[in-house]
Amino acid sequence: MSLRRDTGSGLTYADAGVDIDAGNRLVQLIKPQVRATRRRGADAEIGGFGAAFDLKAAGFTDPILVSTTDGVGTKVKIAAETGRLATIGIDLVAMCVNDLVVQGAEPLFFLDYFATGRLDPVQGAEIVGGIAQGCRIAGCALIGGETAEMPGVYAGGDFDLAGFAVGAAERGHLLPRGDVAAGDVVLGLAASGVHSNGYSLVRRIVRDAGFEWDQAAPFAPDVQVGQALLEPTRIYVKSLLAAIRATGAVKALAHITGGGFTENIPRSLPDGLGVRIDLAAVPLLPVFRWLASAGGVAEAEMLRTFNCGIGMVAIVAAADAKRVTEVLTAEGERVSVLGEVVAVPPDGCRVAYSGRLDLV
Repeated sequence: MSLRRDTGSGLTYADAGVDIDAGNRLVQLIKPQVRATRRRGADAEIGGFGAAFDLKAAGFTDPILVSTTDGVGTKVKIAAETGRLATIGIDLVAMCVNDLVVQGAEPLFFLDYFATGRLDPVQGAEIVGGIAQGCRIAGCALIGGETAEMPGVYAGGDFDLAGFAVGAAERGHLLPRGDVAAGDVVLGLAASGVHSNGYSLVRRIVRDAGFEWDQAAPFAPDVQVGQALLEPTRIYVKSLLAAIRATGAVKALAHITGGGFTENIPRSLPDGLGVRIDLAAVPLLPVFRWLASAGGVAEAEMLRTFNCGIGMVAIVAAADAKRVTEVLTAEGERVSVLGEVVAVPPDGCRVAYSGRLDLV
C-alpha cells in the first residue's frame, strides 16, 4: 500500500522531517565564512562533490600527510541547551588541529560533519561560523563538509559534530623525534578552560550541585555557568609551529585531552622513558578547583579526566628550555616548567607525580 496524505498529494521528504531547502539555505549562509578561510593551496569554495588541495602551491616539496578526526563530545549538550552556538565549532577544529601539530604537521584543510534532528539554517550557520573561525586561528582552509538532518535519531534541537583535518610536514621533520632522552624538560602550555573532555562528568556535577546554565558561575562570578563552561578549546598551532621552526629544539609534544597527563604524555615517548611531573607547578584553573570540590572528585580522578590547566606539553632539552619558552611566550602562551623526562623499567609507571594539585 502506498502512503498518501489526506489531501491526496504524495508525501514529500519534508513531510518525513527533512527540509532540502533548509540545507540549501545553510550552504548559502556559510559560503562567505568558508571563503574567509582561504589559504595557499585551497580556494575554500564549497558546493561541489569534493575539494582539491595543491600541496606544491602550499610550499611543500617532499611532504608527509598527517590526518586526524575528532568530535566535541557532550559539550555540545551545553551549547544546545543554552543556545550558545558561536564557539562550539572552534572546539571541533581545536581537537583535530592540536592533534596534527603535536606530530609537527601544519594544518592544511578541514572538513566537518554536522548532524541534527531539525535543521535551522541560521543556527547551523552560527555553528559553522565557529568552525570557520577555528580554521582561521589554525591557518587551515575549510574546504568542505556534510550536513545531515536526521529526525528520529536526534531529538529537538540536539546535534552532534565531527571534524576531519589533514596537515603536512616535510619528510624527516615529523614529531616526536628520536632523541628524546632522560633529563629533557617537560614544559606545559596553559589551557583556556576545560577544553572538550570530561563533560559528561562536568554536566553531572553541575546538575547535582543544583545549578542552572544561566546562573552565575561559582568559579567565575562575572559570567553564567553555561557561558563559562563553553570557553573554547585553545588552538596551539601557530605558537607551536613558530617554536618548532624558530628553534629546531622541540623534541616531542602531547595534546592533553581525555586521560590527562597520565594517558597522553606516554604517547609521545619512546619505550623505556617516562616523566616526573610536579603537580604543584600545574597552574590549576578555578573551574577545576570547583569541579573537584562540588563533585567530591579525587585528585587521581581529576588527573585522568581533565587537563587541570595544561592543554599542551612540550619536551625539550634542558639547554633549550629557556629559548623555546621565550618563543612560546612571545606567541601569547603561558608556559610552566612541569618536570623532566626519566628512565623507567619496562613495567614501570610512565607518569610519576610529586607534590599535590592546588585543589584547596
